[in-house]
Amino acid sequence: MTEARVALDHFLIGELTTPVDSRLSALVTHILGPARPLGVLFYGSGLRKFDPDGLFDFYVVLENLSDWPGSPLAKLGNRVLPPNVFYAEHENDGQVLRAKVAVLTLSQFRAGVTPRSDDTTLWARFCQPVRLVWVRDPQAADAILSVIRTCVTTAAGWAARLEKGAHLPEQWWEALFRQTYRAELRVERSGRGSVIMHGQEARYAALTRLAWQNAHLDFDEMGESLAPRLTNAQRLRAARRWKHMASRGRWKNIARLVKAAFTFRNGAAYLAWKIERHSGFVLALSPFEARHPLICLPVLLWRARSVFIRGMRG
Repeated sequence: MTEARVALDHFLIGELTTPVDSRLSALVTHILGPARPLGVLFYGSGLRKFDPDGLFDFYVVLENLSDWPGSPLAKLGNRVLPPNVFYAEHENDGQVLRAKVAVLTLSQFRAGVTPRSDDTTLWARFCQPVRLVWVRDPQAADAILSVIRTCVTTAAGWAARLEKGAHLPEQWWEALFRQTYRAELRVERSGRGSVIMHGQEARYAALTRLAWQNAHLDFDEMGESLAPRLTNAQRLRAARRWKHMASRGRWKNIARLVKAAFTFRNGAAYLAWKIERHSGFVLALSPFEARHPLICLPVLLWRARSVFIRGMRG
């Protein structure tokens, strides 16, 4: 094990094991019920700022899809296009906390975060701060740590390859998040990458060096700025690869959004809320549309076409 990997693991373990609000622990216990997955990861805006009226984001990592309850159709959907997403809520001391819960297996998680993956969905999220809020045993903790390490290393590697020159560490990551939002057809307002980085500059400065060292990527330090040593040929290959990934990623995320409209309770309302929250576009639903998303989905997607077309154009 290299010194860089040891240092990176030490950094990530500190983040993963940082305690969270006890109300979230109660919410996770409710979500799991009798299920015993490998672990549960907490990430996203709710981690950056606790908002009891918001929607908290969790990923449940399974050993096998059979470890989680669900219909054969749901399991098929998770096998073909992971993760499955559903809504959960729990009342604790008179306060209702709400969650968006994604479910996938450890093998699906591993496959989705390597530099060879054609999808940014997982590593772009879990290179950001994350907490391991439930874990089955030390072996499961080690397995999940390994995946998170790969997320950070993959993300930092792409950041180095998609930009040129010397930049402050946070600028490398801001540029990367702009690229991933376009690649994923995320209906986000411009400047979202800066929001993610706010107050986390020291974290990303430390991670950049550790991740590049772990990936055996040489770089020069110019004051506080960093410049990876990459040839023009390496950058051109990366740009071609990224273009292919972005094209596939946009269609995959349209499919995931459509799938989530059915796996979520009140799925049509979730679809409308998601679009309005991130783009400002109001997808007003009639009572019939809210009750029958399967029948009305083509109409809803047509009304929101401007958002998707704008995203497809990057």
